[in-house]
Amino acid sequence: MERFVDSIIRLDEKLFFILNGTHCNVLDPVMKLFSNIPVWIPMYVLIALGFFYKKDWRPGLVALGGLLLTFLLTDQISSNIIKDTVQRLRPSHIPEWEGSIRLLEGKGGLYSFVSSHAANAFGLACFSGLVFRKRWYSVLICCWAFLVSYSRIYVGKHFPLDVICGILLGAVTGWLVYLLYKKIITRYIFSRPCAAS
Repeated sequence: MERFVDSIIRLDEKLFFILNGTHCNVLDPVMKLFSNIPVWIPMYVLIALGFFYKKDWRPGLVALGGLLLTFLLTDQISSNIIKDTVQRLRPSHIPEWEGSIRLLEGKGGLYSFVSSHAANAFGLACFSGLVFRKRWYSVLICCWAFLVSYSRIYVGKHFPLDVICGILLGAVTGWLVYLLYKKIITRYIFSRPCAAS
């Protein structure tokens, strides 16, 4: 089993050097943009406002709570549980790799597995896509989440396996929170008629 894990890690490292080393100057600022989460705050606000487009504001409020819960879970599970347990060094913190990887940002935190960016992005994409149920939105938000995730390898912060597992964590968390959202609005909101205005 240990030999199998070691072979996966070696393959992951090789794939990292291929993906991190494949670049062009035009893509550098684009990938740094996708990697910069605060830049996307206006998009998060628009998504949150989209939950309230119907006259009945109560499902929107539950959806907003679900989105915040998704962010909280993906961030805390990835950063404070998995990273601290696995303790895999980021590519940027491996001393013998210094100068041999393309690092477009600062070194970041010490540990890399799993990618919190990927978990947060796909948590948002999965949960909001299930709430809105619009094909065009699902395609756009998943493309955005994929680019955010890939950018973490491109800028030198994460291994491919960090990103893949972060995507899985985000998607599963977003789906589970959506199930909770559906249960709440079915049992406590749609089962009770709105008070007459």
